[in-house]
Amino acid sequence: MNGNNVDIDWESARLANQENWEDRVPVHEEAYGLDAFDDPAHLSDVVRDDLVAMKSFLPSGSLSGLDLCHLQCHIGTDTVSLARAGATVTGVDFSPSALRAAAQLAARLGIDATWVETDVLDARAAVDGDFDVVYTSIGTITWLSDLDRWAAQIVALLRPGGMFFIRDGHPALYALDENAAELTTRYSYFATGHAQQWDDDGTYVGDGRLAHTRTYEWPHPLSEILGALLRAGLRLIHFDEGRTLPWRFSDRMVEVPGGYAWPDAERDKLPCTYTIIARRD
Repeated sequence: MNGNNVDIDWESARLANQENWEDRVPVHEEAYGLDAFDDPAHLSDVVRDDLVAMKSFLPSGSLSGLDLCHLQCHIGTDTVSLARAGATVTGVDFSPSALRAAAQLAARLGIDATWVETDVLDARAAVDGDFDVVYTSIGTITWLSDLDRWAAQIVALLRPGGMFFIRDGHPALYALDENAAELTTRYSYFATGHAQQWDDDGTYVGDGRLAHTRTYEWPHPLSEILGALLRAGLRLIHFDEGRTLPWRFSDRMVEVPGGYAWPDAERDKLPCTYTIIARRD
């Protein structure tokens, strides 16, 4: 059954997840609306929202002139958007097909970017240089088993005074039964020491079918996420929770400006995202 807790080692889970994400690349290239980026002013919805959250914490109120490392960048739509916002960008991902798609998109748009193929948990060893901003957003850390190791990579990539930004699906959201007729908890909110096993031949956008359907994710409560970043030595400077998502988590969600949300009667009952901004002193 989907969401069951299973014992699996990291390397086996990582390989299954990598095969699944490799399959997603051509589906997402069709579904992400890449032609919209032919407009030089176009930014992804995700980055447009994230720039608003980051603005007050950036040295000049923008990414202009800053070196930015985008962890788990997938096919690069958010990475090229960050470059258009002024950053010098390095995109990191474990999917070679995704990075090829990202490089092709950047080249077509005339955007200079560096792409690094590595697991995010090994990012420091694989990426050259250090950064003013380390960025990750939407659908990222449930794919990681070890958040202390993740946070250590972030700190090691940041320059003193540098900023880490994450916006992601809220762990309270991920504990819900996405198919229930009302807000109903089904899955673990707290980490259990086990992975959750999923079997699905679809993806969150597009109609293509995937050959490698088995994936593994890990629940991480807010206490674990914040604790990992604090233990690594980062200083929390901003925290927020949001009511909308850039993808439809449940068929019951309704389309709203910039994404999807629960119906009006439920919208104030549960957060959909969280945003954390932290600084390396």
